[in-house]
Parts: sequence; structure tokens; C-alpha cells
Amino acid sequence: MIYFHGTTDFRLDGKSAVTLGKFDGVHRGHQKLMLKILDKKHEGLLSTVFAINGREKYLILTREEQRELLENMGADVLIDCPFVPEIYTMTPEEFVQGILINRLHAAYIAVGTDFHFGHNRAGSAQFLKENEERFGFQVDIVEKEKYRGREISSTYIREILETADMETAAKLLGRPFYVSGTVVHGCHIGTGMGMPTANLVPTPEKLLPPDGVYFSDVLAEGNIYHGFTNVGYKPTVNGKFRGVETYIDAANLNLYGKRIKVALRHFERPEIKFNSIEQLKEQIQKDISLGREYFGE
Repeated sequence: MIYFHGTTDFRLDGKSAVTLGKFDGVHRGHQKLMLKILDKKHEGLLSTVFAINGREKYLILTREEQRELLENMGADVLIDCPFVPEIYTMTPEEFVQGILINRLHAAYIAVGTDFHFGHNRAGSAQFLKENEERFGFQVDIVEKEKYRGREISSTYIREILETADMETAAKLLGRPFYVSGTVVHGCHIGTGMGMPTANLVPTPEKLLPPDGVYFSDVLAEGNIYHGFTNVGYKPTVNGKFRGVETYIDAANLNLYGKRIKVALRHFERPEIKFNSIEQLKEQIQKDISLGREYFGE
């Protein structure tokens, strides 16, 4: 996949099928747009995602996770465009001519019903549709995906994640919410209890659900394992940073320095500060027992 990140200096060589938006969650609504542009591959068009890099403090997907997910879906090009004056002060006509036509050679465009662009959001999906013939590209305006009567959006997903309802979050995303990264060394408390864990330290911009214990799936080295994940500061052992620590229900795994993905499937309980390591160990054993029931083991 061709990847432009943090720059406005991008240009494609061939004609493209483009979808535009934030794509911060690549949720089910975004996936509908992706299917539209991927379907144009058979016409020789480059499937191109123009992702506007907004100013959200916390991201459902980090930039690395977004790139990996879109590439796995089959995107040919990802443009992670910064939200800078050079872009957001353009008139709709300047954006279409300068970006979509001159740089992306757009022959096909798929956008959602609420898509806006240009200075003061003056451009719209309807503007693109009404000017198809003038600009020489085809436009599909794609209806929003809904769940329980509400349009799926990143705002909706954030609200659900704040309640730790991981099952509903998965239905909105079209996949479980996950955290990925490289396993680092922790305090080795788990190892001392005979339960070694894989520690991830997410980047500061990664959105995390409430602190607590989750049942999880762990993708590591091409395999999927059941896991028991603590999100938080590990107060019993005076943790200093907010991390994602997972006990993987499998023997003889050495994952230090390796990239893994932890998909949080179910929230079991809040994070608790215990009076002793022994109490913590007893509770972890209870969590594991409940988790095995959850997984049907």
C-alpha cells in the first residue's frame, strides 16, 4: 500500500476511486465506503482513502492501527492528510480541482451523506454529486449504517467504550475493539506468581475503555489465544503508568519484543487495589476461572 503521512505533498500516477472522511475508527459505516472503492479495482482504479487527520485527543485506532487495518482490507493508497490551513482554507472548487482532480485523478468518489469539506465546510456530498459532469467523475453518496436506530459514528462508539460495553462496541465497529503494540518488560509480578503476562504501553493518543479486567482474544505470531487483560495502573503493585497487561492462557510463550493485538471482548470487573499480592493472586485465579466459562472451556 502507498502511504502518505503528515504531508500535503502527495500525488498519484493513475486514476483512482476515492473515499474521504476521518476514518478514525474504520467502523461499519467506513467499511461500506471501503467496499464501494474496492469494487472499482476491476476497472483499474487505485482504491484510495483520503483520511483527514483531525484534532481528536484520543483515537479509536492509532495511525499505525488504521494503516494496518486499511491495508488488510485491500486499500491501494492511504493519504493521512494533516488538518492544516493549506487544506481547510480551500474553497470547495479549489479542493476538488487541486486535490481530487489534479493530484488524485479521481474517476470515482464514495462519501457519506454528512460529508463536508472546504473552507467553513462549504462543500458537501451533494455538491460533488451535482457537479459530476462538470468535474468528470462519478459520485456515490452512501447512506449511514445504523445500529438500534442510531447512525454509527465515532462519537457513538466513544460513548459505548466509556461504559465498557465491549459487545456493543464490537457490533458498531464490525470487529472487537483492540489494542496493538510491541510487548515490553513489566515488573515481572505475574512471572513471580507463575502467571507471566504480556505488557503493552499504548501511545498517549490511544483511546482506552475504563480501567478493569477484560476477557480478551490475543493475536500473536499468527495464532489466537484466550487472554485475561487488565487495563489500568495496577494499583496493588503501585503501577506508574496506564497499560494493558494480559495473561495468555497458553504455555511456553515468549512474546517480548514481538507485536501482538489484544481484542477486548468482555468487561468482567473494575480494577481493584488489593491489600496483598496473595489476595491479588486469588482474585486472578477467580477471573481466569470465570473467563474459561465465558470462552466455553
